[in-house]
Amino acid sequence: MSTVTSSFHGADFHSQAATIVAELAGTVARIDSGEIERTIEALLAADTVFVIGVGREGLAARGFAMRLAHLGLTVHWAWDDTTPAVTAEDLLVMVNGPGTIGHLDYVFDRVREVGATTLVVSAIASARTPALADVALIVPATVYRGEGDLVSSIQPMGSLFEQATQLVFDTLVLQLAERLGLAFADLAPRHRNFE
Repeated sequence: MSTVTSSFHGADFHSQAATIVAELAGTVARIDSGEIERTIEALLAADTVFVIGVGREGLAARGFAMRLAHLGLTVHWAWDDTTPAVTAEDLLVMVNGPGTIGHLDYVFDRVREVGATTLVVSAIASARTPALADVALIVPATVYRGEGDLVSSIQPMGSLFEQATQLVFDTLVLQLAERLGLAFADLAPRHRNFE
């Protein structure tokens, strides 16, 4: 049984897609440009970037880690068995939509203990990890198990936050490429070549 209970129940595909695009535009319009700049600065300053997230948020985070590697940054997906120890010169990028997820909170605390910089992407600025982070990037979209002044959605659970986070990450890649003086042709040789 479907849990979608919006006025778009039964609407056609194109109407629903147009509404989702409008939701994304509304979310992106509310993102603080100062937070974007602090995010870029933290990424460029780090010796190594560690990226972490779970569920669909984690999929957006993992895609971002790939693109950071294509940009030439030293990057590790935190859940990989070959991920090294984090140091005080490093950056943790954590996607934590509601701002408090038990095992992510644990990782956040361990990383803070060694003095690494923490950057949390969340929908809820006042939640635990974004409130404690060195840099918080707030994506104010409807998120699973989160409440606040958020862009509402016709979609279930945290779909809008997850999509908006992917869009933010892809746009950050464009910004970073420009700062680094890179063309797209510079990224391609860093793509895995044994697929």
